[in-house]
Amino acid sequence: MEIGQIVFEKKLLLTRDSLVRYAGASGDFNSIHYRDDIAKQVGLPGVLAHGMLTMGAAISPLFDEAGIQLVQYSVRFSKPVPVDAQEGAELTVSAEVVGLEDGLAKLAVKAVFDDQAVLAKSFAWVKND
Repeated sequence: MEIGQIVFEKKLLLTRDSLVRYAGASGDFNSIHYRDDIAKQVGLPGVLAHGMLTMGAAISPLFDEAGIQLVQYSVRFSKPVPVDAQEGAELTVSAEVVGLEDGLAKLAVKAVFDDQAVLAKSFAWVKND
């Protein structure tokens, strides 16, 4: 890997079905992730994707790349991802090499929804063999 290299760039679609499946897998059945009326009662624009689902989706294309081993991954959530009942929510995710040291590559991981970054300070460290 080299600095500036784009490791992946991909569009992903989160749907309400994605939210239901994630809730079942994670045990997070907070109703803001599946009921518009409850989400709106608490001041949200509608049903939101789970933060951890967004975090996982942002890094998931990395595992399509043969031989890349994830060592560490950290993010801060900066914007929620509303998931429309019919349209879903399209995320554009990408990773760029921004640092190299001690056999590791530091990747800046981005997740963008509706032209806005939804993760901040999002970095993955991978083995750079």
